[in-house]
Amino acid sequence: MLAIIYALLPESLTVGPSWILLPVIPLVLIPLVITRTMGMHDTTRVIALTGITLFTLFIIGSVINLVLSLPAHTRGAVVLLRDAMLIWLSNVIIFASWYWEIDGGGPALRHKERHVTGDFLFPQMVPGGPGGEKWSPEFIDYLFLAFNTSTAFSPTDTAVLTRRAKVLMMLQSSISLVVIGVLVARAINIL
Repeated sequence: MLAIIYALLPESLTVGPSWILLPVIPLVLIPLVITRTMGMHDTTRVIALTGITLFTLFIIGSVINLVLSLPAHTRGAVVLLRDAMLIWLSNVIIFASWYWEIDGGGPALRHKERHVTGDFLFPQMVPGGPGGEKWSPEFIDYLFLAFNTSTAFSPTDTAVLTRRAKVLMMLQSSISLVVIGVLVARAINIL
């Protein structure tokens, strides 16, 4: 999905051609599926984190290109808002993937062994919480966390426990702040 969203951006905002990430998907997914099927948890994580890092760098490059192109932007407010929305959506999906992959040793370990400790403390995990003793977060929980971080610039119901998670959330919030604050303000000014 991220590669498709990236391909929808104009080439003036992408790092390289806008279709550049489309062939990367099979290059990441095929080894990911193979190593996961073979039970190679550590290798799977390295591949997943490498892919997520690559997507993160491409989106950061797009944000930089978008900001740098603002003074010369002549394509209209609607186009600018569409581009900002695509970058913002990519930001949410990328960081949901980061949170999914880093928390509790990653998805394979979280579900193999019960999710006990990690980078985030969801309300369902507290003693007597609504999730019960065997509750483990799913991708939608991390997507919700990433969505809230991109809209409110903070986690709403989930405690952030580790420094690496805090750094990732600061990066995600910074990207959203640029996209929402600077770019939407510019688009409104164009109107």
